[in-house]
Amino acid sequence: MTDILGRVRDAIRPDQRADPDRLVERLHAVNRFLGAVDGHLPDERLVAAHTLIERAGTRLALSLNHTVVALAGATGSGKSSLFNSLARFEMSPVGVRRPTTGVTHACVWGPLDDATRLLDWVGVLPRHRFVRESALDGADEAALHGLVLLDLPDFDSVEWSHRSEVDRLLGLVDLVVWVVDPQKYADKVLHRSYLREFHRHRDVTVVVLNQADRLGPDELPRVLADLRRLVDADQLDGVPVLATSALTDAGTAPLRAALEQAVAQRQAALRRLSGDVDTVVDGLGDLVDSGRADDDVDRPTIRRLIDALAGAAGVPAVAEATEQAYRHRAVAATGWPLARGLRRLRPDPLRRLHLAEAPAEPERVPEPGGLLGLDRPPVAATSVPEPTAAQRSAVGLAVRAVADRAAATLPGPWSAAVTAASRSRLADLPDALDRAVATTDLGMDRRPVWWRLVNAVQWLVTVAAAIGLGWLLFGYAVRALGLPELDYPMVGAVPLPTVALLGGLLCGALLSLLVKPVIRWAARRARWRAEGRMHDAVAEAARGYVVTPVREVLRAYAEARSALAVASARRR
Repeated sequence: MTDILGRVRDAIRPDQRADPDRLVERLHAVNRFLGAVDGHLPDERLVAAHTLIERAGTRLALSLNHTVVALAGATGSGKSSLFNSLARFEMSPVGVRRPTTGVTHACVWGPLDDATRLLDWVGVLPRHRFVRESALDGADEAALHGLVLLDLPDFDSVEWSHRSEVDRLLGLVDLVVWVVDPQKYADKVLHRSYLREFHRHRDVTVVVLNQADRLGPDELPRVLADLRRLVDADQLDGVPVLATSALTDAGTAPLRAALEQAVAQRQAALRRLSGDVDTVVDGLGDLVDSGRADDDVDRPTIRRLIDALAGAAGVPAVAEATEQAYRHRAVAATGWPLARGLRRLRPDPLRRLHLAEAPAEPERVPEPGGLLGLDRPPVAATSVPEPTAAQRSAVGLAVRAVADRAAATLPGPWSAAVTAASRSRLADLPDALDRAVATTDLGMDRRPVWWRLVNAVQWLVTVAAAIGLGWLLFGYAVRALGLPELDYPMVGAVPLPTVALLGGLLCGALLSLLVKPVIRWAARRARWRAEGRMHDAVAEAARGYVVTPVREVLRAYAEARSALAVASARRR
């Protein structure tokens, strides 16, 4: 008997203690993962993780001084007899009729009040709760104080509700004792549907070959060895495999020793939750890649997106109109004053696009989801030409390229999230682009200094020509009236009024010709400046409506990967 108890204590592995702080850290990491992936991944992939967080939080908040152990097994395995033998009282019904155990029974070693909330959470009805307290053998049962032993319904019951109850409780208890009998210990349902699924919970799993009294001295070792082989094949190597009999106290001694060890260590709840974290993390493993993924969109792809959006927003048309408007206004400001009236009869190219005026100060009207979160000013619609089919197609291809490049190294579900994010605000993008172009300061509301200088010279020579003309007309009128002719000052052989008139006209025309190349050069500069500013505004819209949502998904992925890495490591 001493050798049996020693092997049991070794099998429970008391040296592998679960660190509660580390468990809490892993649970926080899973919760961080859920926060990061919220809205990006399908909800059905996250059900197990949400359930774990809720269940672990509740279990840790309840009594950690109690160890909840479930006796689980098939019909006829003798669970209820073993339950009664361990309690040394008839608490769970035993009979020939199957299934016998239709509801879960609980036996608590120690005061029931301390375990009430725990049993309420597990879902054992009050009338099926028993207390193992006795003045006669209290000292004998002291080693099990803190044990909450459950007798579960048969997992192979013909009643669906019984199987459902078993599955529910197997997800809540701290330690599971699988009770098998010599006839059905190799049952495929047991191994495939249950034991194999518990391979991450080997620290809180015990397998018991009950009714060992039915086997002869030569048969018992062979059956135990075969059971050991099957359990190892279920990836439960190291799990205790014990032989028990409910007929005598000696027959339940190995299992009682294992339960005493689990109660004394107070580690079963922590180990169970740690195994649950392992299960959840393994189930989420395909959602993140172990390698490092890009956390941003490359610049060439963004540049192609901006160019496509600029074309769709009419930036080239506005830039060309800006160049034409500059020439129009420059000629009107520096040309021969006598011809300016004709120039003003022509419409301003920017006014045709409703872009002639400088953008007004935005009226601060908060608008959720505005361009990059800024207040959206009320802007009248422009007359920029509608994008062509080719331009719209280019925008679609550029947006798709952003999503494809960003998701190139991401697992499948994240690729779908990136694609959805890149298209999440496309409906608002046309208005944003129109607003970006309409509110861009094209630099056309300021008159250059050289315009003023040329204008002053033009007016100076025009006034000189007008004075010369007036002087000549006055002299002609004097001669017509028969008065003495005026004595004009001479410039060489030419009268001064004639010089003033012809010189003013010639200088004005010559000055207009001389400034034309300067106007063309300045108009091109105005075009480049306006185009650059509009590109910046379009880039702002591209980042706010396409790139930023994609980056948010990439940051969420990086956070999820980091959190899952923390949750994956059982020990530092």
